[in-house]
This record gives sequence, structure tokens and C-alpha cells, in this order.
Amino acid sequence: MKCIGNIFIGLALLIISSSYLNAQDYEANWESLDQRPVPEWFEDAKFGIFIHWGPYSVPAWSPKGTYSEWYQFWLQNKALFGNGEFKGDEVYQYHKKTYGEHFDYYEFGDMFTADLFEPEEWAGLFEEAGAKYIVLTSKHHDGFTLWPNEQANDRGFAWNSMEVGAKRDLVGELSEAVKNTSVKMGLYYSLYEWYHPLWQNDKEKFVDEHYLPQIKDLVQSYQPDILWTDGEWEMEGDKWKSEEFLAWLYNESAAKDKILVNDRWGKGLRQKHGGYYTTEYEAGKVFDKPWEECRGMGFSFGYNQNEDAQDYNSTKALLLMLVDIVSNGGNLLLDIGPDARGNIPPIMQERLLEMGAWLKVNGEAIYGSRKWERAAQWSEGDRSIDHGNSYLGGDYILKQTVDPAPGKAVKELFFTQKGGDLYAISPLIPKKQLVIEDVKISKDTNVSLLGYNGDLKYRAENNKLIVDVPDLSLDQLPCEHAWVFKISHVK
Repeated sequence: MKCIGNIFIGLALLIISSSYLNAQDYEANWESLDQRPVPEWFEDAKFGIFIHWGPYSVPAWSPKGTYSEWYQFWLQNKALFGNGEFKGDEVYQYHKKTYGEHFDYYEFGDMFTADLFEPEEWAGLFEEAGAKYIVLTSKHHDGFTLWPNEQANDRGFAWNSMEVGAKRDLVGELSEAVKNTSVKMGLYYSLYEWYHPLWQNDKEKFVDEHYLPQIKDLVQSYQPDILWTDGEWEMEGDKWKSEEFLAWLYNESAAKDKILVNDRWGKGLRQKHGGYYTTEYEAGKVFDKPWEECRGMGFSFGYNQNEDAQDYNSTKALLLMLVDIVSNGGNLLLDIGPDARGNIPPIMQERLLEMGAWLKVNGEAIYGSRKWERAAQWSEGDRSIDHGNSYLGGDYILKQTVDPAPGKAVKELFFTQKGGDLYAISPLIPKKQLVIEDVKISKDTNVSLLGYNGDLKYRAENNKLIVDVPDLSLDQLPCEHAWVFKISHVK
């Protein structure tokens, strides 16, 4: 009888739990919506891949220091914004010379063929790179959708990948391939569209008749793990009806039990409301909730054929950037830009695979880790970052570690923790000794170098941990960049 009673109790709890998940628990206000927890998998993930892909991948050009995915805007406004000195009409002049003055941007849709796109190969690359989630641009600011959608055609002509160019459901194909791996699937979606007639003439109608039905179609059709919105800055959240939409998303949508969102839901709302917080080409930010830095592998998010090898961040810079962000409790969403045929440029593939190789050795210090009581051990000197440009380039991390300017402080070590273990990540392989300040060890402490067999000798002295580092040749080192020392059972 006791066993039967326990079964009934278990069934009752299951029913209650199921009813709770399906109940409308969230109200259409930020006080309620901000109570939605960020799932633990996101805090554990640390590394994601952003993918900017669309008709802008056909011309794939803008001046260095600018976003090529803004091609239509640069073209029609004869204006530029970014890192560098611009006249403003560079894209217009390039377009006129390359395609002719009367070639319309919308003609690029037919040239966006994706004929070499192999979703399974993409998914395999992302998994091999060590990424735990990806975010694909389902629709950027030009309004072209990578899935079949009714609202995409309300300009009066077809403007989606199923009817134009590729003649394929690109969101659907990649979603299916990624969901067959260990990687989570996310979708980027731009709230606004630069040149949609309703956006230009009747924003309220644009929201009610275009944006809201379109974004709901995206969620219901593909049920992504992440909905990554953007293009929110032109209107306040109440005009976007963001609170009402998020209440629907959390309470009624097909993805309600799992979906995660970012913080881009209206003018002035970033880093204040929504799911996790986002930064873009920034450094040094720290938040009291999960957050994510996004930036390109080169500078542009969309593929920019104008960028050369020296415009891409080195593997060393990307890995140190990842470590820097993770030590401050964040995730890195690193962007790649495939070309119009669906090729991921080899330099981007190489960087991803090299990051994956490093993570296979050192992922223990990254995945599932959390901030320690301090993010880094600094040398003496000035810790400020010289921004100089509109967007902070990836070389900032090299200047803070392996290539400092005179008078600047250096991050000698980065720290992460997991359980009772501390990880000290060194940008340079220490010669003979590693000195870690202000760390308290226990009688059970061991020190090891990830990827190297055997414990290391150490001693505690004046509140410092001094570790003897073996003299290893290049081929004996466990990895090529950023070496991780594990200190177990710290107090």
C-alpha cells in the first residue's frame, strides 16, 4: 500500500509540475518578465557562434572598419559609420562601378543562391569548434527572411529564401542539422527594417501587421533555444509591444518551456530588461546576471571580401578574448560570415578549428565555470583601455597581455572556478615558476597543468602560491596558446 501511495504521489507531482509549466505565469510587465530565469546551460556554455548571412553576402563589401551587412543602408544613404575616416559614399561608388547605377539592392536576392550550403557540414564544424550554441540571422535589417514567411512578401514582391535565390528553407535546414548535435540552436531577428514601406510610413501598423505576426511565425515554426533580437533602438519597448510579446512567448508559444531571449527589446532597454545582457565590440564590462559579448572574427559581421588576413583576429587573440570574457562571467558569441553560395571562408574555419583544439585540452576551465572573487591578476601600471575608435578592436586583449604599451598594466593571469577548484590561465608559459597571489590552499590541494601528465610541485609562502613549472619544449606543451593551471581544493 505504501508503494502504491508513493506512485500516486509521484503522479500527482508530475501533473502539478506539468500544469505549472503550461500555466500563464508571466504578466506583460518587466517586473514579472525579468523574473524568468536564464537556463543554467547558457551560463555553462561560454562559447557560441554568430552567423550573419543574407543578400548582403553577395556584394560582401564595405570599407574596412564598417559592417558589410549594412550594405543596403550605406548604399542608399551614402553614409558610413565605423572605425576610420570616410567620405560616406564609398559603398555607393563601389556599387555603381561594380553593378551599375541602376542595379537595385533587391536584385541581390536572386544572386543569394546558397548552392554550396551543406547544413550537416556546418553543424559538424560548429561542434568541432567547441561551440555550445549558434545564432543564425533569420532576418537582418534589409527584411530578407531565410525561411518561407508570408509577411516577408508584403512589400509587393517575394523577399524570402524559399522563393528567391536559394529556393530553400535555410533556417529549417540548419536548425534540423544543429539539433542533431550537442549544439543549441538560436535565431537572430531584426525588429525593424530600413526600407519597409510600413516602417517608413506607419510604424504602428508595421508592428501589428508585419513584425508581430512574423516573429511569432518564426518561433512557432522552429522553436529555437535562443531568440536574439536586434534593431530595437528606433522605438521604445512599449511601441514595439515587447512586454505583451514576451508574455505570449513565455506563456503560450510552442517554445515557452525552453526559449531564452536577450535584452534588445526597445530603445534604452539594453542591459536593463529581458533575458541575458549583451555587449558589442566592448570590453571590461561586468554584470550581476548572465551576459554575452558579440563581435566579428574580422571586423564586419557579414562576410567582407575587402578584409585581408591581417584584418582577422589571430587565434591567440580570440582565445585570450574568450578567456577574458569568461573570467568576468560572460559568454563570447563569435561571428562568422559565409559567402552567398554557402561557403564558410577557410580562414574562419581554421580559426574555429584551432579554438576547438584548445578547448579540447582546456575546456575544463571554461565550460561550466563561474567567476572567481577576482577575474585577473594584474601587474603594476595603468589598467585603462584605449578605445580610440567607435568599436573596440580585438587587439585590445593582446595589449593587456602579451604586447603591452609602456606604462600599461598586464593581466598576468585570468581566473575561473568550478566547485572547489581554481583555474589560473596564463597568456604566457611561465618560466620556472608561477606565482599566484592571494590564494588560500588546503591540505588536499594539488596543482596540475591541463594537458600535462602529473602533478606539479608547489609551496605556499606569504599568502602566495608558488608553483614549479616544468621546462617543456614546444612539442611537449599541451597547447599553443594560454596555459591552464588547475589548483584543486582551494579555500
